[in-house]
Amino acid sequence: MRTLPDLAPTPAAPPRPQLKKGTPDGPPGPWVLLAAWGPCGYVPLAPGTAGTLGAIPLFWALRGLPLGLYLLTTVALTALASYAAAIAGRYWKVVDASPIVIDEVVGYLVTLALFPRSWQWALAGFVLFRIFDVVKPWPARYFDRQVKNGFGVVMDDVFAGVWALAVLLAARLVLQAAFGCGGGAFYCAELAR
Repeated sequence: MRTLPDLAPTPAAPPRPQLKKGTPDGPPGPWVLLAAWGPCGYVPLAPGTAGTLGAIPLFWALRGLPLGLYLLTTVALTALASYAAAIAGRYWKVVDASPIVIDEVVGYLVTLALFPRSWQWALAGFVLFRIFDVVKPWPARYFDRQVKNGFGVVMDDVFAGVWALAVLLAARLVLQAAFGCGGGAFYCAELAR
């Protein structure tokens, strides 16, 4: 006895998130690779998160510097990031292409600018920065939507980092007020100088 094929429609797979990028005309140059923060921007799912993770070793290395030098390095990297993002946007044919993640690197460095090296602050900064990078409160949203160039790509993450930094500073004060500073709590370590 022959059975009839099942004619019920097969449910469609949920759509996969699409990365924002066009088809480049050739291999990436050094500025495009810098904008992608090496392999981080080429991660197929959540490249912004991968870029932020890729920023943690840089934070760890730079945090040993005096605060003034840390800030100067962050400002210099912001300028380089804006230039690299502009070149990478032209390469990918999308101003804020998904593989461009150097803006996340700069935003993460801003988030932790006043904090000492510790895994607790590195993790808290990662989570808060990712939240503010997605939510984009003012003026991050302005730069994201209105300034369509490499500078705008980077500045929306810089301001997301400023918001995350403000929340981290407030959380530090709340933790100190609620629990005190006995026992060498990580939140009582001196802020970076």
